[in-house]
Amino acid sequence: MHFPETRLLVFCKAPVAHQAKTRLMPCLGAENAARCHEALALHTLQRCTQQALCPIELWCAPDTGHPFFKHCQKLFPLSLHEQQGKDLGERMAHALATTLRKNRAAILIGTDCPLLDSARLRQACEILQGNTDAVLTPTTDGGYALIGLRRFDSTLFHDLEWGGPEVFRTTTQRLQQLQWRWHAQAPLWDIDVPADLDRLRALEIESHRDPHMSELLLNIDNLCKNSA
Repeated sequence: MHFPETRLLVFCKAPVAHQAKTRLMPCLGAENAARCHEALALHTLQRCTQQALCPIELWCAPDTGHPFFKHCQKLFPLSLHEQQGKDLGERMAHALATTLRKNRAAILIGTDCPLLDSARLRQACEILQGNTDAVLTPTTDGGYALIGLRRFDSTLFHDLEWGGPEVFRTTTQRLQQLQWRWHAQAPLWDIDVPADLDRLRALEIESHRDPHMSELLLNIDNLCKNSA
């Protein structure tokens, strides 16, 4: 374990039809959109466990009872935790505040960004070992795919339009107001709408030596073809 005093928190919904990846339903349908979410989640957990960087916690919604989460616990070295809060901001704040009471640093990610690889995760862990208070990975739609903290302040998560185009900009403004030291990694794109699936499918499987990425691309491609 390279960073035993850091925790990696993975936020994940249960892969339930009509509740997971609903913005992909126009092109995939409800069942296949949920299966797409499941494939992305498994890919993310494979990335997280690739280098044994730090202990991993899977934060589950609505609770830890869905069979998919039990399946993840059997496949990967992780613990299960229940998300708590009325909205995404409250749930993220609760998870990070809880974790930082007992650990040096905490990094929170979702499961929507397949290009967030182990090298990025390692870099985030390394950054938080120094004097930097926060690290973020912005996404091209104005949000972020990763937030890592060495200290906590609830204002970072209050009154934001999650999924909107101003999340990253507003968060960095608040970091500046707090006078924290922060670092932004290079931006990535995530999977939210049908056009993002097209972008993912356009990646050449042959160009990836990473078998996990090749497996994800094949799974997504099959889902799209079966939904056509």
